[in-house]
Amino acid sequence: MLATVTVGVWLVLAAFVAGYWQRINTDRSWRLGALGLTLLLSVLHQVLYSTIAGESYVTFRYSRHLAEGFGAVYNPGEYVEGYANFLWMLLVALPGLVADDPDVIVAAAVVLGVAATLGSVVLAYRLTNRIVALARSDDPALPGLGVLAAVLTAAVSSLAAFGMAGVETPLFVLLVLTACLALVAGRAVVAGVVVALAIMTRPEGIVLALAGLVWFALDTLRGRRDVHAVVAYLAGAAVLLGPWTVWRLTVYEYLLPNVVVSRWSGPWSQRLAGGWDYVAEFALAYQAFVALAVAALALLLTRRRVPGPVARARAAVWLLLALAASQVVGVVAAGGGWMPVWRLLAPVPVLLAVAGVAAYGLFVATSPSSAGRAGGGVVGATPLVRGRTVPIVVVALAGLSLAVSLAHPSALPAMRELDRSATQLAEIGRWLDDSLPPGTVVSTHNTGALAYEAGTSVVVVDVFGRTDEHIARQGEPLPVTARGVYVARDFDYVVNERSPSVAVEESGYTTEQQCGINPAYAGLYEVASFRRTGTPYWVSVYVRRIPADDLIERLDSHPDFTYVSCV
Repeated sequence: MLATVTVGVWLVLAAFVAGYWQRINTDRSWRLGALGLTLLLSVLHQVLYSTIAGESYVTFRYSRHLAEGFGAVYNPGEYVEGYANFLWMLLVALPGLVADDPDVIVAAAVVLGVAATLGSVVLAYRLTNRIVALARSDDPALPGLGVLAAVLTAAVSSLAAFGMAGVETPLFVLLVLTACLALVAGRAVVAGVVVALAIMTRPEGIVLALAGLVWFALDTLRGRRDVHAVVAYLAGAAVLLGPWTVWRLTVYEYLLPNVVVSRWSGPWSQRLAGGWDYVAEFALAYQAFVALAVAALALLLTRRRVPGPVARARAAVWLLLALAASQVVGVVAAGGGWMPVWRLLAPVPVLLAVAGVAAYGLFVATSPSSAGRAGGGVVGATPLVRGRTVPIVVVALAGLSLAVSLAHPSALPAMRELDRSATQLAEIGRWLDDSLPPGTVVSTHNTGALAYEAGTSVVVVDVFGRTDEHIARQGEPLPVTARGVYVARDFDYVVNERSPSVAVEESGYTTEQQCGINPAYAGLYEVASFRRTGTPYWVSVYVRRIPADDLIERLDSHPDFTYVSCV
């Protein structure tokens, strides 16, 4: 039903944009109406997914402990940087400071994610019009192009899928667009502050920061600005990055967080092969945006010799394309990602949408018909932008992007599977929280929803090292997907030094009783199998042999789980 409504809103938006394109271009109220429909499409697209990813609960656990006064830690007393999204973790934690309810942290993440996604749609509109205005600010027909970039952004599956997922992806996309707008506007201090926030949200924000530095440095070399712009940009970034880096080194003692260290382990050849497969699948699904990139390049190359203002706008489009390319290169080098809908590449189609539409705007602004109109030449000449062909093509491309969400196995179906797993792990976490005494050590590779719902009284050991310093930095690299994504492991350390009382290996419930045991736990542990009351589902855990009877009795006392011996 929701899918039908979403497609219906897209059809209404397509008819509105194509049918009233001339009014949208010349009347601000009509543009705002089109933008309102676009925002509605974005909301429905996000609700279509409605999945809180298990990955987000790792950050939520840090946020919860921060709000409760334990500090930015995964386990109280263990200062390990198992996150790489400090700004997002901090923002999500703020509501927890005023409301003593763990659910408020999850709700805040969803609200912030939706808001950041809608903000990205608006900024795509604003950035496109800003770039085009550099070339021809006196043409009232050009502002409508921003609507087309906004429509494409609202239809990007990789952005919409994570609007309600609780992860930092929408915020990072928003900051990338904000930084690009500040760079195009020449606001050096603002740009520096925004790129610092981007780095504090995701590590690849460093590429954005370097691009900004090159942007202002080239302006200085070409005489457009003096060296003070570069200094102001660096100062704006340093105001936040300096204290934050000092704090991180003081608290965690390492410059790189665990998640970054483990992701860059493993042989280069396998990572590059996996990253290439990841990007190739993305390009196949997003052929519409690849076509936009090709069109942008073709349009830029047809306008090589242009006057100063147009050259500035042309450089801005090149900046967007360079940022998209650098994001792709970084993901290839990192081996791709394991989350669906190509989360790591979410900024790319948005940047390509703005670049493609803006490049067309520059082409129109420097076309003979537009030049003649602006200079009093050909009377009654109609600028190319007023034709309906381009808006029809753009809304059709947006429809193809929506089709990715609805039909691609790596989109909506894969996110539904994430939701199913997270829901089941959350139930298992609440079971452990209700049944085990405070201070119990639990090991698992499901460090998300299970650990968050297990509460602050349970110590959770991540067997893949994301929240454990020793495993992340001294463990053995382990590929977790066929694409070259690596984690670290050291089962000997987990079993003999962390000595968990309970180990959970499954990623949710099973439909049959499982009595096998991981050889790494054999000898010191035994399998305890439980049936989820009133369902066909089972969950098996490993319990330490010495206190096994007491642990099984505690777990069996919960009304929702019943112990069934494997013997």
